[in-house]
Amino acid sequence: MKADSDQIGYQSEHLASKHDRTEFSCGIEVLDRYLRTQALQDVEKRVAAAFVLTPDGKTVAGFYTLSAHTISLGDLPSSVTKKLPRYPDVPGTLLGRLAVSQRFQGRGIGELLLLDAFKRVLGASREIASAVIVVDAKNGAAREFYLHHQFIPLPLQPNRLFCPVAYIARLFGPSVQPDK
Repeated sequence: MKADSDQIGYQSEHLASKHDRTEFSCGIEVLDRYLRTQALQDVEKRVAAAFVLTPDGKTVAGFYTLSAHTISLGDLPSSVTKKLPRYPDVPGTLLGRLAVSQRFQGRGIGELLLLDAFKRVLGASREIASAVIVVDAKNGAAREFYLHHQFIPLPLQPNRLFCPVAYIARLFGPSVQPDK
């Protein structure tokens, strides 16, 4: 993984009405429509937290959403479950949507969005436990993106992938570790 978003001229912000969602187009209509018409409603109803990466405080280069989630312990591979308590469900975070505007594609924005999500989940897990990040890959390209970034497919659902938060903690090192 590479640079931090603010080091290369982009800011990560909570989605707000000041962000121009009308011009956003990632090439996948369901994601475009979600950002334009539904994302702020989901934020207001507290069913998703939406974040944007912006070069100027208005333009949306990309976005992602996070929500609380649980996953059945039985859905995870045994290599992961042997390190977890034997609860029926494990707390997690759902990375519901992640998309990059076509105007900004090919610049590493997807990776910046994912790194930002990782940092937010890791930081929040100090207050509200989250053992894994779960994502549903919308297509083959999305699946390859997540696999490239160390997500693991669930054994019985190959387009549903997860990444242990313990891996993310190691990725960022002590700078983003829980307080002692």
